Amino acid sequence: MTRATENSLSNDLRAVLDGRWADTRDLVREHIQTRGLVPKAGVPLAEYRAEMLEHMRAMVPLGFPAQGFSSADGDPGDPGAAITAIETLGYGDLSLMVKAGVQWGLFGGAVENLGTESHHEQYRQGLIDLDVIGCFAMTESGHGSDVQRLETTATYLPETGEFEINSPTPSSRKDYIGGAGEHARYAALFAQLITAGPGEEPVSHGVHCFVVPIRDADGDDLPGVTTSDCGYKGGLPGVDNGRILFDHVRIPRTALLNRYADVAEDGTYSSSIESDNRRFFTMLGTLVRGRVTVGASGGAAGRLALAIAVKYALRRRQFESPGDDGELLLLDYRAHQRRLLPLVARAYAFAVAQNEVTEQLHEIQSVPPGDADPDHVRRLETMAAAIKVGHTDLASYAAIEARTACGGAGYMSENRLPLIRDDLDVFTTFEGDNLVLTQLVAKHLLTSYASEVDELDTVGWVRFAAAMARDVALEKSAVRQVVQTVLDSSGEDPEDSDLTNPETQLRLFTAREDHLVRTVAARLRRANDDDADEFEVFTQTQDHLLQVGRAHIDLLALQALVDAIEKLPESPARDTLETVRDLFVYSTLEDNLGWYLMHRHVSVERGKAIRRGVNELCARLRPVAGDLVDAFGVPEVALDVPMLTSDAATV
Repeated sequence: MTRATENSLSNDLRAVLDGRWADTRDLVREHIQTRGLVPKAGVPLAEYRAEMLEHMRAMVPLGFPAQGFSSADGDPGDPGAAITAIETLGYGDLSLMVKAGVQWGLFGGAVENLGTESHHEQYRQGLIDLDVIGCFAMTESGHGSDVQRLETTATYLPETGEFEINSPTPSSRKDYIGGAGEHARYAALFAQLITAGPGEEPVSHGVHCFVVPIRDADGDDLPGVTTSDCGYKGGLPGVDNGRILFDHVRIPRTALLNRYADVAEDGTYSSSIESDNRRFFTMLGTLVRGRVTVGASGGAAGRLALAIAVKYALRRRQFESPGDDGELLLLDYRAHQRRLLPLVARAYAFAVAQNEVTEQLHEIQSVPPGDADPDHVRRLETMAAAIKVGHTDLASYAAIEARTACGGAGYMSENRLPLIRDDLDVFTTFEGDNLVLTQLVAKHLLTSYASEVDELDTVGWVRFAAAMARDVALEKSAVRQVVQTVLDSSGEDPEDSDLTNPETQLRLFTAREDHLVRTVAARLRRANDDDADEFEVFTQTQDHLLQVGRAHIDLLALQALVDAIEKLPESPARDTLETVRDLFVYSTLEDNLGWYLMHRHVSVERGKAIRRGVNELCARLRPVAGDLVDAFGVPEVALDVPMLTSDAATV
């Protein structure tokens, strides 16, 4: 699909979705089209993996792998283009996206952002050109989300000037590591750094990152390193996930990526950040690009699934139309419209929100390390977590609905929906489990991005939040002014409803967030009682925290869509996007209607009108449904499936 063959409406909509790096998207689309980069079924693992590695090599000349890195003369590159390129791979084969993301985003990002000049000189060009292939060895069998308690150790030996890497327990095995199964020769390894200065006892300074060779040039394990293959997984067959164990492996002192901390020859530890916790979160914060990329590429794959399902619904006929000799198209049925079009509307909202996150990250990573405003960095980390959750949750659900909406045809591997669904499944749990990230979003929201939160464990955070939550909630409420109850309006049409006013829509979404923040704050204040068990207070409030996070995620997506529409001149594209925004709002309100009714933010009659409004907005978008998914800009090769090309689907 090229821009020249699309109509004006889909072109204009696509310009909004493509955003700032539209040229990069087109470059990758053409690459997907030319090389036929689509998921395949029934290909042996070894063959699939080898093919993915060759596809990665073919991407190097395109230039975008290098755009994610600064140059030797200090040019910051083009981080936004690098992220957008890997995002667009989501329209092709997610195995390739994950392989590329691990190499250039995670392994490369660790070297770039945690290393210093010497590491850049040693590894940067090689990892761009794939002469140095690496993996990102963080997760362990016993610890995934709780990174601070990883068990792998890196003990400094001053007598030899080396670190000794060891896996002291079975649960310290590095697990599920992309690239570790076969192709990686190096690992960006996260381990507890243990050292002692002269005359001191050894002490752990927390988790740090090291570059550790794991295989020789022939692909054989190096002495003391044992790798194993995870084999077949639920999806992503082209990604060689593996496991790594270390048995007292020696690496030089210079293997420590020492931008934020260093160890002198005599074992003396030093860091510009005194707090172990703050140092840890600072180091992880520099790796936010991986989280942004996962959310973005997952969203692209979700849009691909929706495009296939909507196009099928515009071809497939089922049951006779009353008074007509022909059969109705699937998308002529209101139930089918309701099944797919609200997801399309949500996909638009999160696509423009994703563009905003990418732009923010680009601006922050285009300045020298340490020059970015810490408040901006913290807000980016929170928004990146929020949009990763919202985008990947949406993509995973959309892939399931797209598959089932296409019936038996959707279950055929040749039509790719089952492959997309299976490949997407892990996106909700890697680069941050979505439930954990949702709580992170809520915590940052509740504490109003207070820097103290980085210093606290769960119990400490609850005490802190309990002490300050009232002031934070009152401040937020004073600034945003909690919305008043929307008046009764029986039998209203969305065209005449104040619910289609973007200010009213934002107030409703903001009201939900504010109310949830205030009420969770009240529950957390119980932690100040003399007989309170702080951890019990936290666990009992966890469900409420998740609601806070979800409300904030919806608000971010709506705000991004409202902002994107406001920038457009009056045009059919703007009119269409306003209807898309209204369907996103109405369907989100419907999903949470019990809450809005319970807390009297909408009346019973307005609640009924919201349900009717979803129907009306679906009907209004039905004539342009094809344009909406054409605007995703999915390459033709990704849509070249039998159920969209065979005449059998139309009879």
